[in-house]
Amino acid sequence: MSNSFSSLHAMREAKNAKSFVKETSGSSSDLPPDGPSQTPGEAPTGVPSSVPIPPRLEAYTDQKSGRALRSRSHQKPGDVLIKTNPHIVVLSTAYLDTHCSSCFAPAPQAGLKRCTQCRVIYYCDPKCQSQDWALHKSECTALQAWAATAPSEDLSIPSDAVRSLGRILWRKQKRGIDSDWAKEIDSMQSHRASLHPSTYELHAHLSYSLVRYLSLSSPDQLKLFGLESTGDLVDLISRFTTNTFTLTTPTLTPIGSSISPLIALINHSCIPNAAVVFPGKPASGSVMQVTALREILPGEEIVTSYIDTTVSRLQRRKILQETYNFTCECNLCTAEGDAQDLREAIWCPKSCGGTCLMPTQDSPSVVCTRCDGTLEPSQSEAVLDALRLGREGLEKATTLQTSDPQKALKLTTHLTPFLLSAGLTPASHPLLALSRLHQSFLIDSLSLLVTTKSIPKEGNGAKEAQDILDEAIRTAVRNVAGLEGILPMGHPIRELHVRKPGVSWPWMSSQNINPKRGTECSIPAQRVSEATTGVGCSHKARDELLVGFGKVNEGGNAGREVRDQIAKLERELKYWNMGARAALADIQQAHMN
Repeated sequence: MSNSFSSLHAMREAKNAKSFVKETSGSSSDLPPDGPSQTPGEAPTGVPSSVPIPPRLEAYTDQKSGRALRSRSHQKPGDVLIKTNPHIVVLSTAYLDTHCSSCFAPAPQAGLKRCTQCRVIYYCDPKCQSQDWALHKSECTALQAWAATAPSEDLSIPSDAVRSLGRILWRKQKRGIDSDWAKEIDSMQSHRASLHPSTYELHAHLSYSLVRYLSLSSPDQLKLFGLESTGDLVDLISRFTTNTFTLTTPTLTPIGSSISPLIALINHSCIPNAAVVFPGKPASGSVMQVTALREILPGEEIVTSYIDTTVSRLQRRKILQETYNFTCECNLCTAEGDAQDLREAIWCPKSCGGTCLMPTQDSPSVVCTRCDGTLEPSQSEAVLDALRLGREGLEKATTLQTSDPQKALKLTTHLTPFLLSAGLTPASHPLLALSRLHQSFLIDSLSLLVTTKSIPKEGNGAKEAQDILDEAIRTAVRNVAGLEGILPMGHPIRELHVRKPGVSWPWMSSQNINPKRGTECSIPAQRVSEATTGVGCSHKARDELLVGFGKVNEGGNAGREVRDQIAKLERELKYWNMGARAALADIQQAHMN
């Protein structure tokens, strides 16, 4: 296959079909970002009164976690708690030529317009370029100077972290060092006094790169940006690394980084009651949104997940300590006794349907929670070997997913059944992570096959597509089962995997639909069952999206795309059923004659 898998994501995001499904009541796609509700003096120490905390929430100081946000009223799943524009948004280098650096939308049909000076930054049109010029004016000069001294073509563009820090300082300088905007940035938490040793090199590298990017010749020039010492520079970098949010597409593809002092007030939990998303509504640019994933009571703290919480407790705590400088004390991480984390579970060796905690080198003997059956020493050894190979394979497949996706697919194809045979449950790590990668590779393979070849109804080509589709369905069902056991409904990771099969089935079943054919169904008879299943899966995905991306805006771009997809497929199936009934009536009439 000559085309790269990564290009398929951009192709999917470009789709924008007309809607045929009735919108949810009370929906609005043009709600303005939240305005402030707290008056000066209400916010806890360290939070400027200008931070626009919405009326439904309030800031307070928690004895354990410090500054936090809590709900003032009862919230339901799918309620939008916060809607705000980030202070700074920057695209990752890989997406600079595929997305607009002002509104962050993917390239329009007419293509993007490149800045003629730096030849690095792209925009949709002159309007987007004009809106970004206040910041890009300084950035443009810096990019040219950086490229002129870069040792190679590969290093001619600074990282998104360096470009983000540059934009923060230029905007602070433009707005004023004592402006509300600058105070809000400076109010974000810094861990300079307690940096983890593993971050020393990162901070030193960012400091050096930022000074070079700004073309500063002496430390005194830092004062132009309100940085009185190198300590202030380290504070800035610590605030950035600690409080940065990943900019994603509606399909959760990471395409950049963003900073929001308001949303940075929200603390972490491995059992979140809310999620941070970029719904990607038309003309919304980079609007960030915090959505309730479950019912939240008045006075309850709002918590989101800073990391992927599908991994084990040991890994979660390690990542959080190294990146955010704290040890997670949520209920999931502090559970003891009989409390069992499904991320670290295996099926009962006696097949009673219960589960056991995974064995370890120190505790090879484990007991089933249902029948008290125990794992034999030889069984424990086999599980430990499978876990070791699975972790090594996951690391390798993750590394290869961009450079050699075909090889990565072969790796996940061989390892997934091996881990299943060792008794790992669908939610366990590393099986779930490997299986998620496997599903993504399969769908990309299927999509690539559809877009680059004309799939025949019979023969080897049809069989190849059908085999990939069948395996993708089996993998998706297993992944959804695993994710439903550990993540709440509407969680972005969970809804993405519920949505993926619904996307892949219509790719196969409606690829040749002709909207001008009248009432004739174009779904092949042998794929009607697949299309029906795909519709059911898409309905479930839309329910998840309405929670994760907000009911008020129809689940964002992804929710509207799934809604239109459902209407398209249901219309096709309606035509098929009409044709089937007509054919049956003809047969009955023939028998009567």
